[in-house]
Order: sequence, then C-alpha cells, then structure tokens
Amino acid sequence: MKATFGAGCFWGVEAQFRQLKGVISTAVGYMGGALDNPTYEDVCTGRTGHAEVVEVEYDPERVAYEDLLEVFWNNHDPTTLNRQGPDVGAQYRSAIFFHSPEHEAAARASKEELEQSKRFRSAIVTQIVPAKTFWRAEEYHQQYLEKRGVAHCSIQ
Repeated sequence: MKATFGAGCFWGVEAQFRQLKGVISTAVGYMGGALDNPTYEDVCTGRTGHAEVVEVEYDPERVAYEDLLEVFWNNHDPTTLNRQGPDVGAQYRSAIFFHSPEHEAAARASKEELEQSKRFRSAIVTQIVPAKTFWRAEEYHQQYLEKRGVAHCSIQ
C-alpha cells in the first residue's frame, strides 16, 4: 500500500519513515500542484502549488497506517502554516494525501485526537486531501541523508 505525507523538507521525513519495520520503500517528490513533471527549481518558486512529500510503500501486515501517521505527527510542527523551521513556502506545508477512504478516516481521527490532546498550543493546520499525481524528485534528493552519512535533520 501507499501513503503520502508532506511535512516540510522531505529529506529528514523520508529518513524517519525508512526506519520503520514494514516500510518497503520510500521516495521523495512533489504532490498537490498544477504543473506536470515539476523540478525542484520549479517547486521552490512557490508558484506550482506542489508540496514536498514522501511517498511510503508499506506492508499493512507489518506496519499499520496509524503507525505511519504517528511518525508523521512526531517529525514536524503541524501548527505552522507553510513553514517548517527556516523553510518557508507552501511547498513546506503540512499535508496528508490520502489514497483511500480508510486512510482519510484514519488521518482525520488522528488529527482530531491530537487536537484534543492539547499537545500543541496552536491550532493544527495540516491539510488532509486526496492524493494526486506523485512526481518523483530528482535522484540526488532520494535518500539524501543516507547518501551523506547523516542520521537526521531536525528543525524543531
């Protein structure tokens, strides 16, 4: 199965998902915009409407979608609109791109549970929207941190 998340810069988010048992593969790319075959440079202009995303292929027999949601919520600030740390722009928005009605329901339930927990002082601005075409980012972005021997990049 597939799951797609936007949580700021895709490098660190991808690395977190890759550590989960049951994740078969990950790819970073762009989703949610109007331009076909966008490049990193296109997306960085802020004019394409795309978010930087991580597409996760996973085995639901080994890892639940709810576990993926937990990784998503724990690895970015879902209360900052179009921003994660020093990265500013709509391409860094917090978004869950659902691939099925079940994923949509689980995403909405997890967001509501997080809101009710009062873990964050500010409102959660995460979009929960249908998945669109996933445009794979350039190869040098794939597994970026692993290729450079860096364990993580945290901006919180």
